Amino acid sequence: MAKLWGGRFTKSTNKLVDEYTASISYDQELAKEDIEGSLAHVQMLGECGIITMEETKTIQKGLQSILNKVERGEAKFSTDMEDIHMNIEKMLIDEIGPVGGKLHTGRSRNDQVATDMHLYMRKKTHTLIDLLEDVQYALLEQAKANVDTILPGYTHLQRAQPISFAHHMLAYFWMFERDKGRLKDSLKRINILPLGAGALAGTTFPIDRRRVADLLQFDDIYPNSMDAVSDRDFVVEALADCSLIMVHLSRLSEEMVLWSSQEFQFIELDDAFCTGSSIMPQKKNPDVSELLRGKTGRVFGHLVGLLTVLKGLPLAYNKDMQEDKEGIFDTVKTLEGALQLLAPILETMNVKKERMRHAVEKDYSNATDIADYLAKKGLPFREAHEVTGKMVLYAIESKKYLLDLDLEEFKQFNSLFEADIFEALKPEHVMRARESEGGTAPHQIEKQLKLAETMLHQNQ
Repeated sequence: MAKLWGGRFTKSTNKLVDEYTASISYDQELAKEDIEGSLAHVQMLGECGIITMEETKTIQKGLQSILNKVERGEAKFSTDMEDIHMNIEKMLIDEIGPVGGKLHTGRSRNDQVATDMHLYMRKKTHTLIDLLEDVQYALLEQAKANVDTILPGYTHLQRAQPISFAHHMLAYFWMFERDKGRLKDSLKRINILPLGAGALAGTTFPIDRRRVADLLQFDDIYPNSMDAVSDRDFVVEALADCSLIMVHLSRLSEEMVLWSSQEFQFIELDDAFCTGSSIMPQKKNPDVSELLRGKTGRVFGHLVGLLTVLKGLPLAYNKDMQEDKEGIFDTVKTLEGALQLLAPILETMNVKKERMRHAVEKDYSNATDIADYLAKKGLPFREAHEVTGKMVLYAIESKKYLLDLDLEEFKQFNSLFEADIFEALKPEHVMRARESEGGTAPHQIEKQLKLAETMLHQNQ
């Protein structure tokens, strides 16, 4: 099959070259975006008098016919035509005849593929924002139902201080809110049109780039044609944003894996989101959470991969940049799948409130409140800290918890202790005492919940 660019060549390309350089196996993902860009481009060509309006309408009708086939899954792509652009152009010529060859007037595949990627990233960025909000709603509902649920808070994976389970859930809410913010901000750089830059230097045809930008709803055009065709910053940025989202998903997944284990038993995941063992009948494995955690590595890899591809490229377009697609396609697919699963996992998660409450009774996570108690009675905090440390050591050696000590034992360490120390050390009091803004006290959590709901409603 003759190449659409074959006029300069005297022989066919080696079959292995065709297979090695072809991108149609994966860039067919861009079929709709490619046709969308072409419809706008040919409309501009007609309006500018570069081709006739009759030719414009014929080409648009042909493109619409191909789009219908793509949407029905009937379009057949060929490696011989290398990529999505040449495949669609070949289909168009087959559909409407030689006039289809006028579609490529005033543009190059270099600015064409860049445009396709901008359209794709714009669409997928909005999708990811919506999916993140679904997860946020699930976190919010769990938080509302568990404002007074107490569980151990951890630092270094060691018991630290009692906190509200709602507070823990809302920590992830705010992580995902920052993720949404980064995605929204990235749209400022995604929504810039490269089409009309040509191969690298612009075109001799009297095109109207801003008309195409208007038709495709871009906010602006690239001011430099070389930058337009060689820029993949917006793809790198998307991979970086997605990598951070995966970090947050992975951290939450790790906690769900831990919390659902026999050692913690803080939650139980719904059977619909767990699997079993082929040899051990008793097993209920949090495989989905484990895969959410495990797939983080591949997303990181795609980010590092594209950075490495781009770092040594001279201006302007190079074939290396073909490598921008598989990584971002896989990243988007991975993240969409993860977010679509996480929301129902959170919604159906059973929180074992009594187990959590029991856990904070069997540790020393109320120790900080002894130090705070003494400091409020005038003892310098550093001295109060030392007294408390000695008390914890005494309790451990006596095989007791702090609330098991009697007042006489407390007074052995400092005379400032009174009977009210026992109320101060109850887990509920410890949690409610953190009244500073952003703290774990229920009153502060209610403020968080209102703020979170307001932010979600503003986004709608």
